[in-house]
Amino acid sequence: MSDRRAAGLFVLLAAVWGTAFMAIKAGLADFPPVLFAAVRYDIAGALMLGYAATTSDYWVPRTRADWLTLAVEATLIIALYNAFLFVGEQDVTSAVAAILIGMSPILSTVFSRAFLPDERLTLIGTLGLLLGFVGVLLVARPDTANLLGDDTLAAAFVLLAAACVALGSVLVQRLDGGISSAGMVAWSNAIGALLLHAISFGLPGESVADVTLSVRGIAALVYLAVFASAIGYVVYFDLLARLGAIEINLVSYAAPIFAAVAGWLALEETLELYDAAGFVVIFAGFVLLKRHALAAELSPVVDRLSGLFTGR
Repeated sequence: MSDRRAAGLFVLLAAVWGTAFMAIKAGLADFPPVLFAAVRYDIAGALMLGYAATTSDYWVPRTRADWLTLAVEATLIIALYNAFLFVGEQDVTSAVAAILIGMSPILSTVFSRAFLPDERLTLIGTLGLLLGFVGVLLVARPDTANLLGDDTLAAAFVLLAAACVALGSVLVQRLDGGISSAGMVAWSNAIGALLLHAISFGLPGESVADVTLSVRGIAALVYLAVFASAIGYVVYFDLLARLGAIEINLVSYAAPIFAAVAGWLALEETLELYDAAGFVVIFAGFVLLKRHALAAELSPVVDRLSGLFTGR
């Protein structure tokens, strides 16, 4: 894959996943939140299973590690992540949700230290972690007089979503199942959809009778299922093989830009100065935590760009 194509796919993925936050916000006007997420993954799971069956020889789980991997992905990365995110995004803007989800790479470091107690945070790493949480406070701005207010609870739900996907990512790395990436995503989407339906069934105000059919809601559902999920994951794994996990994590920090623009254009949302400052602080925390890995991953890119300018 050429550097130009990789860069183009990176921007495409950031755009698709960033605008997905706007699509979630738009669809929530017509769907109960958890049921909305469940139907999204009904469609995405069916599409991904078809894709995995035609592109992979090892797309059906065979081993205990495969099944454990799918259980973690379906429960934490699909079901709980989306349940918390969709519920939380009822009372925060698209951009704020995307910024808070940007904490997931930082939280994954916390969880990896918990499961690997021999590893310790350095002073700079600890500073990066603290910066991440300062950024969250800037974005969430909890009302100390009303910590259970809708805005604070909504931000907490989105942060819980980030924690779920961070924990799931760390656990999946430790399980090391042999199933293909396409198969793993397909089955976790399908199983996660069933779990989301089970959660939705147990919540008040979550039924098909509460769905309002509209062009906006259907368009949001199709966009999330087809583009953000099915096509998004295909692009993600294509880039992961090319760029590696550290560089692909940077999508989390490009997505809020697209979320903010899409929310402003489509839903007339605004991004406050505190939100933008929180985004910068969270990203700074990520850079401090991952500074060595980022330097190792990005040095070849810097060398190539240097060669272009110097004519070498």
